[in-house]
Amino acid sequence: MKKNTRIFAAITLLICTFLFINSVNKDIQEPTNTHKAYKIKALKLPQNLNLAGERVPIERQDIRERMDRELLVNTYWQSNGLLLLKRANKYFPIVEPLLKKYGLPDDFKFLALAESGFIDETSTAGAAGMWHFLSSTGKEYGLEINKNVDERYNIEKATKVAAEYLKKAKKRFGSWTLAAASYNAGVYGVAKRLETQQVNSYYDVLLPNETERYVFRILALKEVINNPSKYGFVYDQDDLYTLPKTVTVEVDSVITNIASFAKSFGTTYKELKLHNSWLRENRLNNKTKKVYQIKIPVK
Repeated sequence: MKKNTRIFAAITLLICTFLFINSVNKDIQEPTNTHKAYKIKALKLPQNLNLAGERVPIERQDIRERMDRELLVNTYWQSNGLLLLKRANKYFPIVEPLLKKYGLPDDFKFLALAESGFIDETSTAGAAGMWHFLSSTGKEYGLEINKNVDERYNIEKATKVAAEYLKKAKKRFGSWTLAAASYNAGVYGVAKRLETQQVNSYYDVLLPNETERYVFRILALKEVINNPSKYGFVYDQDDLYTLPKTVTVEVDSVITNIASFAKSFGTTYKELKLHNSWLRENRLNNKTKKVYQIKIPVK
């Protein structure tokens, strides 16, 4: 009896040992750094992609790969994607009627988003404002740019200039896609490469790497922001950013102290500058008695 008990115990120990070793080996063979429910899915590219009505030839392999890259980046860089969705809700209502007013296709709001992310940071090349104009370009199109006032940060005026630039480029190239590319590489830069390579399409010309990606990034932002749930973005409407209401005051004289000016309207220097970032100092020189429109936040 004792002998049988010992045999049974030995067999049980062997089975337990085998199961333990098998479990350890399985853990070693199948390591994971993420939750089992987390999956990174390949994306199915939409077949009807277009920029301002101009079709993207997605059937071409190189075009598919370039589009896939930007769509993957803007889908799986989730924090940035959600921030852009939130900011788009804040600024698109301003930009959309301006694009319509100045005769520019609605899709170009995504170009502005791609350029600046709707934040007032200056690029390493010195481009500033929502539309990221260089100082030389802004001045060429009539914007006032100096240490005191920089109208590249004035959304209304900068959008008008962007429309003028892009419509001029469209007239030159006959294509909104090439006009968008020229916004990144310059009209001359794009024209020279088209001539050298003897082609007339953005999808046929070899451009600098940044410009090669540029239009596809705009297209990716358009696709994701127009179809957020399709790409896994979940939010409530009140999670999105909105622009506080303002009233506009016209000023045709010098403002010696903007902080005091803001206080006289029941607001602060910080709040006033958030709505009028084109005011670059704590005074408005205005030697020419120009009429400026200053937005005052409504409490």
